[in-house]
Amino acid sequence: MMRKKRKRGALLGSCLSHGPRPATAPAPPPSPEPTRPVWTGMGLRAAPSCAAAAAAAAAGAEQRRRPPRLSPPPLELLLLLLSLGLLHSGDCQQPAQCRIQKCTTDFVSLTSHLNSAIDGFDSEFCKALRAYAGCTQRTSKACRGNLVYHSAVLGISDLMSQRNCSKDGPTSSTNPEVTHDPCNYHSHSGAREHRGGDQNPPNYLFCGLFGDPHLRTFKDHFQTCKVEGAWPLIDNNYLSVQVTNVPVVPGSSATATNKITIIFKAHHECTDQKVYQAVTDDLPAAFVDGTTSGGDGDAKSLRIVERESGRYVEMHARYIGTTVFVRQLGRYLTLAIRMPEDLAMSYEESQDLQLCVNGCPLSERIDDGQGQVSAILGHSLPHTSLVQAWPGYTLETANSQCHEKMPVKDIYFQSCVFDLLTTGDANFTAAAHSALEDVEALHPRKERWHIFPSSGNGTPCGGSNVSISLGLTCLILIVFL
Repeated sequence: MMRKKRKRGALLGSCLSHGPRPATAPAPPPSPEPTRPVWTGMGLRAAPSCAAAAAAAAAGAEQRRRPPRLSPPPLELLLLLLSLGLLHSGDCQQPAQCRIQKCTTDFVSLTSHLNSAIDGFDSEFCKALRAYAGCTQRTSKACRGNLVYHSAVLGISDLMSQRNCSKDGPTSSTNPEVTHDPCNYHSHSGAREHRGGDQNPPNYLFCGLFGDPHLRTFKDHFQTCKVEGAWPLIDNNYLSVQVTNVPVVPGSSATATNKITIIFKAHHECTDQKVYQAVTDDLPAAFVDGTTSGGDGDAKSLRIVERESGRYVEMHARYIGTTVFVRQLGRYLTLAIRMPEDLAMSYEESQDLQLCVNGCPLSERIDDGQGQVSAILGHSLPHTSLVQAWPGYTLETANSQCHEKMPVKDIYFQSCVFDLLTTGDANFTAAAHSALEDVEALHPRKERWHIFPSSGNGTPCGGSNVSISLGLTCLILIVFL
């Protein structure tokens, strides 16, 4: 028996003729028909219903219009959006979040109070950098593809190279508001600022003694003194410094320092009392008890660093933010110190005899603290006169030798000339030069490094028009009487 085949187009056309054609978009697929057995006849499946045929045709047409694509998994999409900066890390409640912003905030908190001009800056900055690097490593997996994160990593690497920071070592606490090092003056002074208790960074003072001897006080007053014997430079609740001066030449009131004693007083859990003593030709790199440091732990709160064997040592007291330089030049010693003002001025009324605080007593001064000695030396030298104050040196030769070391003719240059003329010891040139270097290393205010003598102050013998012979005569009388 012959059966006629129905054309596929006819079937589709008959299905579409049951309803109106949509104007702009195909209608949604109709609800599926109730499930019923498929009718078969003579081994062939029955023709599909009109609704099923329409749905299949619509799906096929849509598939042909759109190119095939793969939908990314949700996690890949999230990372893609994060890398493009389209999602804020705080908007997604995933278990692992990029915490680079927290790392950076902690680093700023740890370093905002640091001052590059003070002792211990490099050590504290390197600690903060290592803490920053550790924080970035811990969040690296969550921050993959984050441009801020990768910029921070590169910046940390550059800073560690610039500051010569090792990758291994102690790190700073990431919560400076709660914890701080009680034996680090810079740390707890910075914590006070962070809490709002003190909005100003600590102020540091400088004092120095060198040469014949010349004193620069905490107030930047410059004096030339006699002060023979033992005298206290500093005597406060934290530190005592005493110097002993001896005559340089017989019959002269000019003296120089041949002994320095420094006492670091016991301070809570930071250090026991430590005593350092240096005399001519014995500049040790240890305290009198044989130790080279004070305090517990790897980061010592007090330590001695020998810069040049038998010639130059430094003492760093972290717990009081204080640095001391001691040198030997020729037969005599020099000293320079930097200390926080609040500690330097912490003393009792009975401790008021401190040369660094109040200067030399009037009876011990060779000048009045306003450059009278330098005024005597400031006269122009007549070309016809070569008056000698000490065998081997004239004003002209002394000026020439000092100018080689110190091109700026400030009070340190004038002190160099004064010392050469009164002692004839060329080592005083190196002493004046080193004293100026110590100022540049320790004095907190660069604009005050150089002190220039005032020409308006009266001189003890004659005015500015007096001849060099009269000026040197006055100088010799002052020193040798």
